[in-house]
Formats: sequence, structure tokens, C-alpha cells
Amino acid sequence: MSSSDALPDSPASDRDDAALAIPGVLHVFVAFDWGEEVDLEHARRLVPSEPHAFPRPRRTPSSIAYRPSPLQIEPAPVTLELAEIGVVEARVEATVFDFAAASIALSVPFRLTPSALLGLAGSLADASVPAQAARSAAEPLFQRLLPAIQRPQWGHTSEEYFVFAFDPGALPPVPQLLADRAAWLAGLVRLDPEPLVAEEIAEALRIQLRYRPTDLFVPDWAAAVLIDQDCADTLQVIEFANLQLSEFREIDDRLDQQLAAAYGLMHALAQRRLPFWRPQTRQMRALGEIKVEANTMFERTSNALKLVGDQYLARVNRLLAERFHLEAWEQSIRRSLEVLEGGYQVVSDQAAGYRAEVLEAIIAVLILVDVLTTLLG
Repeated sequence: MSSSDALPDSPASDRDDAALAIPGVLHVFVAFDWGEEVDLEHARRLVPSEPHAFPRPRRTPSSIAYRPSPLQIEPAPVTLELAEIGVVEARVEATVFDFAAASIALSVPFRLTPSALLGLAGSLADASVPAQAARSAAEPLFQRLLPAIQRPQWGHTSEEYFVFAFDPGALPPVPQLLADRAAWLAGLVRLDPEPLVAEEIAEALRIQLRYRPTDLFVPDWAAAVLIDQDCADTLQVIEFANLQLSEFREIDDRLDQQLAAAYGLMHALAQRRLPFWRPQTRQMRALGEIKVEANTMFERTSNALKLVGDQYLARVNRLLAERFHLEAWEQSIRRSLEVLEGGYQVVSDQAAGYRAEVLEAIIAVLILVDVLTTLLG
């Protein structure tokens, strides 16, 4: 039986042909934020690494490139246990960007039946196992790069994304796959092995892209299906979009924390609970620094890989941006920056007004003392 018959048309035939298995690769992308900035030249002296050039298949124009090029490092493989696959050794690639973001890519080959693939997808809804494997692979690298990182800070949060990659010859023709196995594809990208209603299947497969007749890219919020023979460039765009989402969430969380601090400072000034001899220079400087830092991180994250126009990769990026709601995150960050700017101005104005009132009181006291001194001779 040919590979195009490896996906039967019904669950019953899945059981009958359980010996048939589909080859592919599970790509796991885990993004971390390591601090404020990385000196890439210094980092190259600390660990064996190379500037990461963007893959260039025929469809990728030379204008698409990282600016500046991140560092690519290949740590030792990691061992993890996955449902339906068991204990496996995963290949690891680390990409470190100048804005102190790191993406850890794990690659796990598989050969599984359709039902087993759904079981694997369902288990990945809890991403703790691959996330911990990525963290254990990244920990030694982070420690070695500490001298090159400004304000190092590695929290417990991460952003994970899964890609089920198949060679076109491993599956039925794409039109047949979309017609007969839509529920199976939807289960993979939704990481849900249970049956879905027709509306949910349609929504899961609503966003898709094809370049050649044998290709298919279906992204969702947590996972994607990629059928492509030469997909290194597409995987790079997926990895960067996941990292961009991680950075946007990190910036947004930090801005929320700083806004809370700004509100506390404004409330203290309004209640006159801060003594006049204790200037607000430190708090105002902190607000100014986070404003500059957030703007810088936001611009660096947005500009590290420019994907505009109608090229295939630009369309891939737009589909991912829609699924990740990157525009909503961007608007949220811009609103927070505007609020922070306003808060900074309010704190500055209140502090200046407070100091002016104190100076006026001091001048009034000095005038009174001068008058009394004159009257008393």
C-alpha cells in the first residue's frame, strides 16, 4: 500500500491498518526572556556559536534577513518522554537575539498512526514536559552567557509552540486530506484528540496557506500542521513569531507592574504622605527607565525580522500574527506606554507642585520672621 493510503477514511479502518504509520517530525519551539540586552560579540567569545543566517530556499528573497543576526548554538541533545513515542533523545538548537530573548528548538522524529498522532497532540496540551526539557537545555547556556547579558533576569514563564511537519509523500493529496480528514487535522492543531463539532473544525482550518500543489500550512494558537518538502524558512518564521509573542507578553506584564507602581506613587503624592525632604527622583527615574526600556525592546522585537509585502513568508507571518493576536498585543503595549508616559508626567507635575508649595511656605515663613525681627527692633 502506498504512503498516500496511510490515512484511512474512517476510525474503523484506522484500527484495521494500525500497522501503517506516518513519518514526520515534531518541532517544539520554546521562547524565554533572559533580561534586557545581550552583547552578541561578547557572547560569541563565551560560547561556540555562529551568526544565524536566514534559510534561503528559492521562494525566499534576499531582502528577508535578521537585523542583527542572532547567534545560533547547538547544545547537547536532551532526553524527554512523550506520549505515543516514549523516551526519545531530541536534537536541540538555541537562537539568542540581541534583545535578550532565546528560542530553544527541539526536533523529535516520529512514525505514528493517525490515532496515535492525535494522542500525542492531546498530551501536548500540557506543555510542561517539553518546556522543562528546553529549560534544562538552556540553563547551562544562560549561565555561560551571563557576563554578556545586561540586567539578566530569567523568570518562570515561557511560550511554547508545536509544529507537526510532514513530507508531502507521507500523506494523501492535500485536497483529499482537507476533504476527508479535516477533523483529524483540526485535532492536531487544536491539540485535542476528542471529536470536534463542525464549526470548531471549520474555525481550526479557516486559516491556511499553500505554495505548491503538494504543500499545506495550517496554523492555530498552540500548534500547526506543515506539509512541505523544503520548510526550513517557514519553520524560522514560526519560531520567530512565537518568540515575538513571548516578548510582547513579557513587555506587557512589566508595563502592568510599572503602572501599578506609578499609581502608588501618584496616590502617595495626592495624599501628601511623602515628606517634602524625600524627593521622588528615584521613582521618577525608574519610571523613565522602564519607559525607555519598553520602547527599545518593543522596537527591537518588531524590527529584528522584517516580513512585509506579498512574499510567501510574509503571508505566513501574517497568518501567525492573526492566530497569535499580535496586533492586539501591540496595541495593548502602545496603550500602556501612553498611560505610563501620562503617569510619568503626572508624577513629575505633582512633585514639582509639591516642591513649589513647600518653597512658598518657606518664603512666607522667612518673610514673617523678617517682619517680626523688624518690629521687635
